[in-house]
Amino acid sequence: QVQLLASGGGLVQTGDSLRLSCVASGRAFSNYVMGWFRQAPGNVREFVSSISRNGENTAYAESVQGRFTISRDNAKNTVYLQMSAMKPEDTALYFCAARMTEPFDSGSFVYRRLNDYSYWGQGTQVTVSS
Repeated sequence: QVQLLASGGGLVQTGDSLRLSCVASGRAFSNYVMGWFRQAPGNVREFVSSISRNGENTAYAESVQGRFTISRDNAKNTVYLQMSAMKPEDTALYFCAARMTEPFDSGSFVYRRLNDYSYWGQGTQVTVSS
C-alpha cells in the first residue's frame, strides 16, 4: 500500500508557472504508475497527466498538452507536475494518484481513467487569477 501527499499549490496569475509535488510513502515506488487529476468546483474529476513507472512514457490531457510536464524521481519517491503558461481554467484541486503496475508491464504503461488508480492523495489547491 502507498500513501500520497501532494503539495505545491497556490495562487498565481495568468501566464505564471507552478510546480506540484507528490511524495509517496511505502516501498517500491518504482512499481507504481503515477497520475495527476484535477477537479474544479461543480465539475467531475478529470485526467491531467500520467507517467509510467520507469518515467519513459507520459500522457497528457489535450487541455494541458505543451504547457504541463510530468516527471518522477524514483529515488525520492516523488512525482512532479510542472505547470507553465497557466490559465484561469487550470484553477482546481489537484490530486496525485498511484496504481500498482501489472505483471505484464515492462515499464511503459500509463493510465488515463480515474478507476485505473487505487491510491489517492488529499489534493492541493491551484488558483489562477486573470
